[in-house]
Amino acid sequence: MSEECTHDCSSCSADCSSRDKQDFREALNPASSVKKVIGVVSGKGGVGKSMVTSMLSVLMQRKGHNTAILDADITGPSIPKAFGINTKAYADNRGLIPVPSKTGIDIMSINLLLDNETDPVVWRGPVIGGTVKQFWTDVIWEDVDFMFVDMPPGTGDVPLTVFQSLPVDGIVIVTSPQELVSMIVTKAVNMAKLMNIPIIGIVENMSYFECDSCSKRHYIYGESHIDEVAAANGIDTIAAIPMDRKLSSATDAGLIELFEGPWLDELATKIENL
Repeated sequence: MSEECTHDCSSCSADCSSRDKQDFREALNPASSVKKVIGVVSGKGGVGKSMVTSMLSVLMQRKGHNTAILDADITGPSIPKAFGINTKAYADNRGLIPVPSKTGIDIMSINLLLDNETDPVVWRGPVIGGTVKQFWTDVIWEDVDFMFVDMPPGTGDVPLTVFQSLPVDGIVIVTSPQELVSMIVTKAVNMAKLMNIPIIGIVENMSYFECDSCSKRHYIYGESHIDEVAAANGIDTIAAIPMDRKLSSATDAGLIELFEGPWLDELATKIENL
């Protein structure tokens, strides 16, 4: 036991001999069924985590699975925008009903509950964490094969809440090619290890730009080091997404379900085989 131990195991991830082995996972709504939960995380913002979450959910839906997205990025929700969803969620006597996308992906996000999608969410950490729990316990997730949880960047309150409260089967780490990537990815990896959450794979977004005329790859942020980072952290599945105008345009237009590209196929297959 650490000398600095507060004896409050609910806020600690250390695996010490005196640790309270209480299970903090929240129960699903009795009307819900979720088979697999996949967290999508990043060490820093602006790396395309929500886009990767959307693309993975689309790929699993294309494979014939019932797919859902729990948007846990409460202060920066972007999932409804990527899917072009403008309708609001509502509740019945069983609980809160998620909004389906055009292809049937069930989505719950704070932006589906706000009067205006541009309204800021100025809440403190405990309230945000409580909202994420409610998205798990109070929403009617019907017959979901794969749920993707889009988490805010970093290793703070919400990722901790998700790891402790939801039965997460594994995480996907999203990053970018900048030099500081090694340190940031390692932070996310170490948090997953502390929480005993398996790492399914790592995605490097904005990895390169491929010229339309010559098909040559240009590394705008410098040569990728994702192979070394993955090897150092024991991650065996890597995906690289290029800077692609069609992909970014589809996301901005709410048409992410129309994206085409093989970049995440191997990762999707690994998730399918969990």
